[in-house]
Amino acid sequence: MILIAYDGSVDAKAAIEHAGKLLPGQDATVVTVWEPFAEVMLHRAAGLGLGAGAVDFDAIDAASTRVATERAAEGAALAERVGLHAEPHTHQQSTTTAGAIIAEADRVDASAIVLGTRGLTGLKSLLLGSVSHAVLQHSDRPVIVVPSPETARERATQAVRG
Repeated sequence: MILIAYDGSVDAKAAIEHAGKLLPGQDATVVTVWEPFAEVMLHRAAGLGLGAGAVDFDAIDAASTRVATERAAEGAALAERVGLHAEPHTHQQSTTTAGAIIAEADRVDASAIVLGTRGLTGLKSLLLGSVSHAVLQHSDRPVIVVPSPETARERATQAVRG
């Protein structure tokens, strides 16, 4: 059983496609992580001045859960198309996205984690952080990190020229 982190991005789709090529026929859980709105507000939107009762947190969380469920199903369908036996799942983030991915890998007793990366470098990487880097640093199981298609093309072009 492998765990594939999926957020609907081009990078996550590339990770699924590569997992199908590398691990054909493997059982997989495709997980989409979602964050409760209260946590979003606490960590990212401090100082917006929204008072208690101004926002229906439960309705936003229900919508977030629905979108995450749809996204996980989309990822599982893609995984099925590339030859994996996939089941969708969502995981509510309580600490970090990387922590949620690792917790889900523990829950399903995954033999490996597969995820994409945007290939950010320099200041962008430092400012935005890196889920794939955090998973690599904190996981106790193998992690397959697939570069974004754009980054892979750029690197292949540089290799040919180099």
